[in-house]
Amino acid sequence: MNLAEFDRIFIKEMHRWGVPTLRVTLGIVFLWFGALKLIGASPVANLIAETYSFLPADLFLAVLGYWEIAIGLGLLLNFALRTTLALLWLQMFGTLASPLFNPELFFQNGNIFLLTTEGEFVVKNLVLIAASLVIGGYGVRAMDSSQKS
Repeated sequence: MNLAEFDRIFIKEMHRWGVPTLRVTLGIVFLWFGALKLIGASPVANLIAETYSFLPADLFLAVLGYWEIAIGLGLLLNFALRTTLALLWLQMFGTLASPLFNPELFFQNGNIFLLTTEGEFVVKNLVLIAASLVIGGYGVRAMDSSQKS
């Protein structure tokens, strides 16, 4: 096997397994993070409570935990993908809106370019959003194609 043939096969396998792997791993992340919230072991519980101090912390964490578990299961089981992704994007909207509620937690000296650790935690969610767009773009299209046959 020459290098070009190996490259062709490798790219074909990445195309075959890339999106399903992305969907499953993103599902694991949401399932895991949701479960941590429900068992009271989430390392971000205090951050959430401080950011959304106008909401009852215990109830909000429980709702968020169940919400994330629903997203995780939807992704893992490839179930109701459109609804699952809508739930994910709503959750991400809430996460990305966090700095509006308590900016001093997320930015150093009020400078939006100088993130705190918590700010980095929020910004990294842009990658999760991008991953969900890939999953939605390929996963929903594949589901629609299989239903037409």
